[in-house]
Amino acid sequence: MRNLLIAFSILFLNSFTTIYSQSVDEIYPELEKLCKHFHQYPELSLHEEKTSQLVASELRKIGFDVTEKFSGYGLVGILKNGPGKTILIRTDLDALPIKESTGLEFSSKNDGVMHACGHDIHMSVFIGVAKLLAAHKDNWKGTLMLIGQPAEEIGRGAKMMLDAGLYKKYGVPDYALAIHIASGVEAGQITYFPGNAMANASSVTIKIQGKGGHGALPHNTIDPIVLSAQLITAFQTIVSREISPFEPAVVTVGYIKGGTKHNIIPNEVELGLTIRSFDDETHKKIIEAIELKSRNIGLSFGLSENLLPQISITDDTPSVYNDPILTEKIITLLKKSLGNQFVNQTSRWSAAEDFANYGRTKEKVPSLMLWIGAERKETMDRIAKGEKTPLVHSADFLPDYEKAIKTGVKAIYESALHLLINN
Repeated sequence: MRNLLIAFSILFLNSFTTIYSQSVDEIYPELEKLCKHFHQYPELSLHEEKTSQLVASELRKIGFDVTEKFSGYGLVGILKNGPGKTILIRTDLDALPIKESTGLEFSSKNDGVMHACGHDIHMSVFIGVAKLLAAHKDNWKGTLMLIGQPAEEIGRGAKMMLDAGLYKKYGVPDYALAIHIASGVEAGQITYFPGNAMANASSVTIKIQGKGGHGALPHNTIDPIVLSAQLITAFQTIVSREISPFEPAVVTVGYIKGGTKHNIIPNEVELGLTIRSFDDETHKKIIEAIELKSRNIGLSFGLSENLLPQISITDDTPSVYNDPILTEKIITLLKKSLGNQFVNQTSRWSAAEDFANYGRTKEKVPSLMLWIGAERKETMDRIAKGEKTPLVHSADFLPDYEKAIKTGVKAIYESALHLLINN
């Protein structure tokens, strides 16, 4: 009997793949039109009003019950289809403060704002998956929880929605799924990494005070610029000398602000750092080391307690953790569906993504983010020659929209369907 059920499941999924292929070609023109619209009218983090309205409108047309303005411009779409699992699928809505230079005929019309990180593709995939699952709901039971999330680019949106009671109001999902496009990977490919796949990331601001004065009389001052220089050098020893070489980590000083004139020693300097790691304990150690070095070096310069460096941490994003069991289940499915050559494990990515938060609550929802190849064939040819090509967050980043959208829809549609029908 068990073998018979397995054979039936395989037959069912194979037939569904055929249905999928027909369906995605039918709906792709709609998705392309939506993607171009999203790309032309991008909105910055916490300002995604019209983007959110359009996504909500599309979900309502499909048959979802939609709540808008859920923590800022977040939205939640629910489609209940009998008893079964609840699958959360997330898209991000926001764009970046970048002036586009791609030359596309559908380039951004909002000057200085661009979908340079693929969120236009993510939203199009999201709507395509919703369309297919709703169209074939006779074949599955359960609940779809589709999340349109604001403020991903500043690492706040997921936490905002969770803090507003997402799981309390709509229930805790059994699984959470998302995609992110991958630059440097050919469109049509899917890559993944089980476990901690993306980095913990924290933005650290350090206000360094001193006692300013004339540049010709430095002995009468406590120079915060020299203090900053020593701190920067000390911070670079944290990863190299205090963290295990088997634990990847980064401490980068991204900016220094201080001073107004050549011959004036200022009272204050500000440093901006980004901290990246994959292991939570490693991340904690790095921040503790920054705090300790800031205090001790400040004391060595003769600063009083009230003038010691002040440290604030913002945009604190945990590592994306791809549940290994869920990852194996979905990757096995996608390899059978797409072919082994199109689904490959890759290395970790040191970028951060606040999708991580949906699996970091006390319920520990098993989560998976798949990376969808975005590059055009000609771009891959240039990469093969050793040329530098535009990556995400570049003003001239130019993905293969059609292949990326179709691959993303296929990956998330089949993943969600598999989880829904295998209760």
